[in-house]
Amino acid sequence: MKSYNMIFAGFGGQGVLFTGKVVAYAGLIDDKEVSWMPSYGPEMRGGTCNCSVCISDEPIGSPVVTEPDVLVAMNGPSFDKFIGMVKKGGKVIVDSSLVSRENPRDDVEIYEISASQLSNDENLEGIANMILLGKTIKETGLADMDTIEKSIKKCVPAKNIHMIEHNIRAIKLGMTL
Repeated sequence: MKSYNMIFAGFGGQGVLFTGKVVAYAGLIDDKEVSWMPSYGPEMRGGTCNCSVCISDEPIGSPVVTEPDVLVAMNGPSFDKFIGMVKKGGKVIVDSSLVSRENPRDDVEIYEISASQLSNDENLEGIANMILLGKTIKETGLADMDTIEKSIKKCVPAKNIHMIEHNIRAIKLGMTL
């Protein structure tokens, strides 16, 4: 397995931190070295937030991701803030329902998924983040579906247990895109 340094970014309430947590738990389940570092403003919802996730076979020197291999941007300000940091040859997964920017770089792969619109169309409202995670998994191979399902079951709180199947369905949908 290669090492992954990832940034998940968007507005509070989009599930950005949850997405990073699912990826981090998947790394733990696969017995990898993992770091997960959230960053968010004081707002409860609607403020900016992002998280850095590192997964590696080797010890991780710092949880700070300054040159991500993967960027998942769920809004325009996040795309603008982090696109310049992505490593040459890196992958950028964008919710094109909410990000209408031209790619300023020709040395990264950009995947535009209209995840927010698709989540509404597929009766998966509020979990566009999981559609983007599915696309991320497909493009990186960072974990298999069995591991991701175990991670979802670990991360979804008991009060939202009814959402497990919706999350898994959204991830599988993202993997088909």
